Order: sequence, then structure tokens, then C-alpha cells
Amino acid sequence: MSQSSKPPKPPKPPKPPQRRNTPPAPATPHPAASPVPTSADVARLAGVSRATVSYVLNNAEAVRISEPTRRKVREAAEELGYVPHAAARSLRAGHTRIVLLPISHVPIGPLYSAFFNELQWALRRLDYTVVQYGSLGLSGDEAARAWAELRPVAVISLGEIGLSAHNVATLKRAGARAVITLGPVGVPGAHALGMDQTEVGVRAAEHLIGRGHRRIGVVVPEEAGLELFSAPRLAGARSAVAAAAEAGGIDIDMGIEQLAMSYTEESAAGLAARWRSLGLDAVFAYNDEYAMLLMRALQDEGLRVPEDVAVIGADDLLIGRLLRPRLSTVQIEMPTGDHLASLVDRAVREPSELTQRHDLMTAMALRRDST
Repeated sequence: MSQSSKPPKPPKPPKPPQRRNTPPAPATPHPAASPVPTSADVARLAGVSRATVSYVLNNAEAVRISEPTRRKVREAAEELGYVPHAAARSLRAGHTRIVLLPISHVPIGPLYSAFFNELQWALRRLDYTVVQYGSLGLSGDEAARAWAELRPVAVISLGEIGLSAHNVATLKRAGARAVITLGPVGVPGAHALGMDQTEVGVRAAEHLIGRGHRRIGVVVPEEAGLELFSAPRLAGARSAVAAAAEAGGIDIDMGIEQLAMSYTEESAAGLAARWRSLGLDAVFAYNDEYAMLLMRALQDEGLRVPEDVAVIGADDLLIGRLLRPRLSTVQIEMPTGDHLASLVDRAVREPSELTQRHDLMTAMALRRDST
């Protein structure tokens, strides 16, 4: 009897490959970050104490350190790339060394630009850090809060943003030891640095009246923001004319004529084109830049300077002396940047609730060929 054949056994499935416990591939090594140098590193390299490093790099005046030692410390700090930590320094001192200077929103001209540059250099020499802050479009309350966030030790406000006593208090609560405002009107709680623009207009009008002119125009720039300067200059010219009329013996025909003009050739040409109809024999053209622009336009109209029109500017810019005819001007005497920086420094070192007013500007008319 034949045995029935058994079906063949199915083949066994292949065993899955065994997973080996292979270690992961090593990560690409990152270069080690260089350690931040410390004052202790500077002290070791210079061979001095950490206290000496602190005195030298913080420009401490109370401790006498020889110049060779100071040089060694500075060279060591430069070699290591060491920079003092501003926040730690502020914590030790109890205040920052930041003087906040809001950026001007209007073209203040070469005279004032040079003055503020000199002020910044002088403050830097006194170891302050000047921070220029763009405050365009901010109200007094908004500006004070924004400035306070930086914890400045002093704020020098140029007067373009109207501050109140409340704003000054906000800044002082945030650590400002001194708030200083420039301009004719003081703010309670702030030191006032007076730059009386009225006197500029007075001196210009007095000069023209003294030269025999009675029909005087005053250029008022159309550019927004310049009224901070132009309005008091116009008021000063008007007060000079009124004073001359009250003094008697002088017939002032029509007082002061306000003349709007923008700082463009087209605007100056437009004003010059209607000059004869105005019946004016002299003009105080706000400052030297506007005066030069208008004088050129008047000459293009065939008007002689000074025979037909006397022209005076303000600021005593060098280029005015190079013109023909040379431009008469009001010379403005301003303090040096060192003088104002020392006032700021004294207000910071000796904070007081008693505020002071300092008059910083005088004006004098200079007669040249254009009048």
C-alpha cells in the first residue's frame, strides 16, 4: 500500500536582520565660544588690581593713578577686547551716564548744528554717553515716558516738544538727576537755558532803523517747526519799531510787514517779483541762508542791494562774508559746548529741587555792504 505523500512544509520566513546598537554619529563639533574677558583678566595682564582697572576705565577723578599705569590698563583692555558692562556700572553708581538729546525735527542751521556737535564732544570728554532720540510726532507725555525707559541721568530738551511739570517729574522718578530745557519759557522742575531769539529781531530792526530805513519787511519761513525761532524774531523786530516810534522824532510809515517765504528758489523769486508793489526799502530775512536766497532773487529782478533794498540776515555764516555785496548780519554769541556740558555735569552731580535759569545768548548787528 502506497503511503500518501505529505505536502512539503512552507519555507520559513527569513529572520529580520538584527539591529545593532551602533552609537549615533558624533555631532559636528562647534568651535568653542571665546570667553568674555573680564576686568580680572585685564588686571592680570596689566599687573594691577581690579580696583585700579575700574578707576582707570571709569575715569575716576578722586583716585590719583600715574599715566604709565593708566596706559598699561588701557592697552591691556584693548588687547583683550574688554568693554565695561554698562548695566553693572550703572548698578554700582546708582545711575546711568546717559544724557538724552532729542533729535531736532526742523532744520536748525549750521550755527546751532555746530553748537550741539560741540556740546556732544564736551559731554563725551566728561564720560557721558550722549543718546540722540527721535521724538517726531510724540506729545509731551509720550516723549517723557519714552525717554524715561532709557533711564537717562539727564535730558536736554530743545524746546520743540512742550514739557510740563508732570513730564519732568516722570523723568526724575525714572532716575534723571537733571532735566534741562532750551528756549524762552521755563518748565517747573527743570533748569532753563535761555536762548532769547527776540533779541535777534530787535538788533536787526534797530540796525535797519539806524540806517534810515522806515518800511521794513521781515521774512517768516513757511517750513513747519521754524516758528520756534521765527516767531520771537518777528516779535523782536516789531518791538524795536514800536520803541523807535515811541521815542519820537522818527516817522515809522507802516511798522513791520510780515513776509512768508519758503527756502526754495521759486518762493524767493515769487517774493522778489512783487517786491516793488510792497513798497519796502529793507528786509530782515530771518537768517543768513534765507537772506542770501532772497538777495539773489532781488538782484535777478533788477533791484540793487543796498541802494533799492537793504538786506540783513542772522547767524554770521562765513559764506555771507564771501558774497558781493557782503551780507550784513546779526552775530549770535553762544556759549561753548564745554560751558554747557559743565552746567549739565554740575546739575547731575549736585541735584537739587531748586532750578536755575542761565541766559546763554547775546546778539549784535554787524554792518556790511548789504545795508
